[in-house]
Amino acid sequence: MRHQITIVEKQESSVTIKVSIQIPFEKGWIERLKLYIVTPNKKDTYQLNHVKNEQDYAFFETTINLKNAAMYQYYFSFEANGKFQYYKKINITGENSVTKEECWKMSVGFDVPEWAKGASMYHIFVDRYRKGNGTKMEQMPKRTIHQNWNESPVIGPNQNGEWNVDFFGGNLRGIEETLSYIKKLGVDIIYLSPIMRSQSNHRYDTADYKHVDPYAGTNEALKSLCDKAHKKGMKVILDAVFNHTGNDSMYFNQYGTYNTIGAYQGAESPYYTFYKRVYVHEKHDFAYWWGMKNLPECDGNSPEWRNYVFGKNGVIDTWFALGVDGLRLDVADELTDNFIEEIAKAVKRNKPDGFILGEVWKNPMRMGRSYISSANEMHSVMNYFLVDALIRYYKYCDIWKLDNALREILSEYPEETIQTLMNFTSTHDISRALEIFGGDVFQKNGEWAWNLQNDSLEWIKAHHMSRKEYKTSKLVFESYVTALAFLPGIFSIFYGDEVGLEGIGNLANRAPYPWEHRDKELLQFFRNIGKVRKNEVFLKKADMRVMKIEPAQFAYERFDEHNQIVVITSRTHHITNVSLPNEYKNAKLIFSTKGSGKEQLQPYGAIVLKIL
Repeated sequence: MRHQITIVEKQESSVTIKVSIQIPFEKGWIERLKLYIVTPNKKDTYQLNHVKNEQDYAFFETTINLKNAAMYQYYFSFEANGKFQYYKKINITGENSVTKEECWKMSVGFDVPEWAKGASMYHIFVDRYRKGNGTKMEQMPKRTIHQNWNESPVIGPNQNGEWNVDFFGGNLRGIEETLSYIKKLGVDIIYLSPIMRSQSNHRYDTADYKHVDPYAGTNEALKSLCDKAHKKGMKVILDAVFNHTGNDSMYFNQYGTYNTIGAYQGAESPYYTFYKRVYVHEKHDFAYWWGMKNLPECDGNSPEWRNYVFGKNGVIDTWFALGVDGLRLDVADELTDNFIEEIAKAVKRNKPDGFILGEVWKNPMRMGRSYISSANEMHSVMNYFLVDALIRYYKYCDIWKLDNALREILSEYPEETIQTLMNFTSTHDISRALEIFGGDVFQKNGEWAWNLQNDSLEWIKAHHMSRKEYKTSKLVFESYVTALAFLPGIFSIFYGDEVGLEGIGNLANRAPYPWEHRDKELLQFFRNIGKVRKNEVFLKKADMRVMKIEPAQFAYERFDEHNQIVVITSRTHHITNVSLPNEYKNAKLIFSTKGSGKEQLQPYGAIVLKIL
């Protein structure tokens, strides 16, 4: 049996499709052939009509109209010689039932940029990556400047009780000077942490959305970086922080730093309506993100704020005019669906194939939100949901978590979202994976935390991995990265992970890139992975099938009509035997670690085989 879906007509918010199916005569006399199209809220049934017989097949078809949506699941049923049965993508449960895993999937009106599918990404925390040659940093109020690039970042508050105000001076010029280095990792996309003027080194507390922070560079420097990256075949996406601003900003201006009347000064400010108000202790006050007084929360329903962000000549127009190719939306689940939809319209207005990635820590299809399913908002998300499960598998042998995460993603996410999930080695918000695999980690209140009898800031400041811890952790890390790198989606390297940069929590993990102290063996490992991913172009859109998730090994296949690879990784410190299906007996070894091969995996070893 075979079926085909063709587009008959495209409308602005819907598509008319023709569904055709051919059934061999050997199945018997076919009656009551039906198509079922399923969304989270309903299931629609359509009758397919017989149109002709040809050679050994009977042909049926129907024409239907579907609204734009990122995710439809579908399957068929029919009666053959009076016997009822299902026609589905795979048959797990037999003829009498259908699960989500067994359905086909399709999207309608969901346009995800081709350049983002299966890409490789380099995630840069700008202040800590590289200071451009000849760059001078003028002293600015409320900021301290590190005189030595190899110093440790300030962990916790400084002597004045201020957080995140120590700067190393990593800037856009420094990134531009290392584009060849980044390209050698196989990178297609450079993702920059926030670069607009802010009051902190992380810049998630924006002070001026339309001007690059002086320590990061200038608007002209951003345009130059984008132009040079494009010439090397790479895209640039920016971190977009629209849920809140800084209190020391031109919009809020709590301390009178700017020559503007800020919202803090009162309702006469042109920015007053930018912010949410709440009723606290019998009086109105501003809302603050997670109660942090330095982060007043913006009102996504404010016409003035909305116009400033995505109106004509607004923030998004300004950024895209400088050459950026997409956005990563900070705390996307705290923005309204309508607000994200308007962001998407503005992005598309500027760049028809602009990419939008959201910070979401859970399964986005189960959050009661439309920011993926509507087909009008984000394209994909940071894949915390899966990375957390993969780390738990390597750290704690949590097989159930990894198996469940993969099942949910492969059956519930749109295919093009799967192809653009951000599968990261680490991020600025979690401990670096090297640290997680090398130390004693436990989960506290649903978040990763550390417990070596003392998880205080003082302990974190004094912590350094021993040579033995680093060596052991590196073995696990390479197996983890191999498993991660060949999964469907965007393989994202957090700056410094490729050379062994350490760091616990979301302050120490932002140490300066160690240009003078790099683990060159680890760097070559990452470059080798990048080469394989570049060579195997089919991986950008290939399907995935899990082969096994066991205490000792994790194995999965990636495949399309013409190509097929298997990835096998070890999570044990013992040598383990490899049991290959017959079809892989003569497959070519295209990647391996630490001498692992077709017959055995070395401790925490990994192999990738391709059928020729």
